[in-house]
Amino acid sequence: MKKTYILVTGGAGFIGSYLVERLLQNENYFVVVADNLSTGDQGKLVNCRHSDRFKFINCDVNDYQSLSSVMLAFRFDYVFHYAAMVGVLRTQQHPLQVLEDITGISNVCKLSRATGVKRLFFSSSSEVYGEPFEIPQRVDTTPLNSRVPYAVVKNVGEAFLRSYYQEFGLEYSIFRFFNTYGPRQSLDFVISKFIIKAMKNEDITIYGDGTQTRTFCYIEDNIEACVNAFENNLLINNVANIGGDNEITIKDLAELIVKKTHSSSKIVNVPPLKDGDMKRRCPDNEFMKKTLLNRPLTSLEEGLEKMLKVGLFDMNK
Repeated sequence: MKKTYILVTGGAGFIGSYLVERLLQNENYFVVVADNLSTGDQGKLVNCRHSDRFKFINCDVNDYQSLSSVMLAFRFDYVFHYAAMVGVLRTQQHPLQVLEDITGISNVCKLSRATGVKRLFFSSSSEVYGEPFEIPQRVDTTPLNSRVPYAVVKNVGEAFLRSYYQEFGLEYSIFRFFNTYGPRQSLDFVISKFIIKAMKNEDITIYGDGTQTRTFCYIEDNIEACVNAFENNLLINNVANIGGDNEITIKDLAELIVKKTHSSSKIVNVPPLKDGDMKRRCPDNEFMKKTLLNRPLTSLEEGLEKMLKVGLFDMNK
């Protein structure tokens, strides 16, 4: 049987690496990861290296020549474009570098069309919604109103996919990721950061008064939903929220992690972030739950317990 060739940009990142692992479970898939390792880590792909259906290429998708050499060599059937600069502080500190990711989106779309890619999958973000206009945040009614560069780039990316479908018939699926967590997540993201601090009995700092709320989606739920969309031809030329739906304040999250780890850490408030720390974030995820998963989501407590079993020094691998 002819192999299905799949490109995962940003595949050495947190979500990307889990996606690659899941795809490689299907013996008919050949998976190529293109990642410049600016925020990714090949250590996250250690479980993939033994496969003869896997290849890693150090490639900056923002460099057209570099990406074109990869896409012309393999002629991919499908592309998951997950490469991006991520992290609230990192994206705030380097806004111009964030905007450069628009070039990468354009390159991926242009080369996907030129090389006959059947469908392009894009990791968008809950950040596109900005401050909540309504709760839960719905893909068909909630306006995309954030002016933060990272959110603008994701919004532009969505527009690229829609435009390429309208003009050239390149099919797409857009995943708007809300907070996703699990082992292997970068240590500067909230749950990983809190766990590390708690396990070291160090102060846990939260921005502002800690009453801002988030929902959290365990990595396995994220990956299963996205792969089901791919393999079952769901969400074609459409967008879906991928995330949990139980809101928790950041303060309560910190307290829960302190309790779970039996830590003596103190919770310390620091001044709020200037931008990007929205007061509430909660998706309408009915499509994800009923169509993409058709099962209950992993609870936050269960997900935290899974993370804690990994251990402090293996958290990021």
